[in-house]
Amino acid sequence: MQKESLNTKIEQYVIKRVKEIRIEKGISQAKLAHLIDLSVGFVGNVENPKHIAKWNLNHLEKIAKVLGVSMREFLPID
Repeated sequence: MQKESLNTKIEQYVIKRVKEIRIEKGISQAKLAHLIDLSVGFVGNVENPKHIAKWNLNHLEKIAKVLGVSMREFLPID
């Protein structure tokens, strides 16, 4: 039986977009963790829907900077 995500739909969307862009840019979880000064375990937990860990606005600002994108890229806005 698969456990449901512990995050809300908007949190799931943001986590998915960060992961997609991270992968497109060829950056591993470990490299991202190093670039934004977080543990590799935390980044892995954020990307795992069975964990409650999530990005906060400060994380997203740093991630956007190291990935070379706008924070808007992480949000479901037109």
